[in-house]
Amino acid sequence: MLSKIQSVPLALSILLGAPALSGQSQVPEDEVTRAVIQFTRVYSAVQENFMDPVDSQQAIYNGGIRGALAELDPFSNFFDPDQLDQLKQFAVGKTKGFGSVLYVQPGKILVLQTAEGSPSRRAGLGPGDEIVSVNGTRIDRLDMQSLVDLLQRSRSQTVRLGVIRPGKFVSEEFELHPAEIPTPSADKVFTLAPGIGYIHLNAFDIKTPQEIAESIQKLGGEKLEGLVLDLRDNRGGVLDAATAAASLFLMPDQLVITQRGRRSPEKSFKTFSAPVHFNMPLVLLVNGATASAAEVFVAALQEHDRAVVAGGPTFGKGVVESVAELSHKTGLALTTAQYFTPSGRSIQRPLPGTALANPESALRSDSNHDFRTASGRPLAHGGGISPDAAFHGAELDPWVTFLNQRGLFTNFASEYLTVRGKINEQFVPDEQTLELFKNFLNRQRVLTPDEYWQADQDYLKLRIQTELFNLVFGLEAGDQIEVRGDPQVRQAMELFPRIDALLKPATPDLAVAPK
Repeated sequence: MLSKIQSVPLALSILLGAPALSGQSQVPEDEVTRAVIQFTRVYSAVQENFMDPVDSQQAIYNGGIRGALAELDPFSNFFDPDQLDQLKQFAVGKTKGFGSVLYVQPGKILVLQTAEGSPSRRAGLGPGDEIVSVNGTRIDRLDMQSLVDLLQRSRSQTVRLGVIRPGKFVSEEFELHPAEIPTPSADKVFTLAPGIGYIHLNAFDIKTPQEIAESIQKLGGEKLEGLVLDLRDNRGGVLDAATAAASLFLMPDQLVITQRGRRSPEKSFKTFSAPVHFNMPLVLLVNGATASAAEVFVAALQEHDRAVVAGGPTFGKGVVESVAELSHKTGLALTTAQYFTPSGRSIQRPLPGTALANPESALRSDSNHDFRTASGRPLAHGGGISPDAAFHGAELDPWVTFLNQRGLFTNFASEYLTVRGKINEQFVPDEQTLELFKNFLNRQRVLTPDEYWQADQDYLKLRIQTELFNLVFGLEAGDQIEVRGDPQVRQAMELFPRIDALLKPATPDLAVAPK
């Protein structure tokens, strides 16, 4: 082993810690410059001595830069040109593609929805259409990863699709040209019950406040007796959008969030006088995937006693990523500050082993850590937002989880329509439908154990109805079936008669206004 080390070239000896050559220029005292020089020497040694040629872009982008950022926290990131372009599209609520929502399983692609004015809609594609080939490549011969790769390659170029219509057996050919497609953040909007509206927000982009306002007006505006604003699985987005959205429900000049960081001055974000303002009772539905800007919005409405927060604890991401565009069309997202809610608490959950191991260390020294809403209701802290009314969704047993993962409900719905034709809007699965589903599972060699089959009857009917409506009437119709059958949504609706009581402080004398 010693002889091998002695025989390596000089470049590799630097990597192994050999002393510098005499006469070499003095290493600068600047810590950043020393680190860059050290990295350059190591990379030079690898480039010269590794057994195979090294892809410099791959090594530096994925290894050097992303590896260094991973040591800081999970949120700082480096974007290559494609990723930076996608980030810009997300911020403005657009994406390049064909405007289709697809159901994808190994060997099978079904169209669930096409956006208004999109290339897919203009070409005549609709719910239930099965894509059997892409640019001559047959779908039934591809595994999942190959399918995903094919779709990613195809979304930015003209494609030829082979499509079989529901109830047909011969494919038709379509040619689609990609275009910029609006991606609404208010992706589910409908009336849950007389006087009660429902909006699901999947993100916060610059158009989100306008979409919320337009959605509420569509549902009845101030005539609404209540609104369920569903932020489950909303991972955030643009902070200014969250502030503007809060302005639709809070009074002007109320504090939404305070931002503080080592190199950035303290900055407060407050509500402003929005073009429209809504006063209806409000329930915010959240879960463990509600994060970042979504948590900022939820915390503001909770701490100003404007809405009841329901569901499960949120994710706990309360840091600011500043995104800078670098050379070669790349970008850097770096954690530069923390958010603090109107009461002064940190949203960020502790992340041991990172720079965010103790987020509350950044709290003001004059904070007494006794966090309360404007009316004096006590608030939990330590990361994330705890709901005012806690309830969890129904836990699925292993058998139906397996059925969902295999896409068997969608496959059954597709087969059902091929054999029996379209359903009408009054269709509700009955015992005969369940028997057909059991026979379908048997043909797929999937067991139907009595212990699960009997207990899951209601859930099976809901999933079958949802998938049939997706394929016949579109994703919006299927969404309504699914949401109305969601136990958490039903529980959220039951809160409206109790909202005033839930927002009152336990003892009025404790009332203090958020900072």
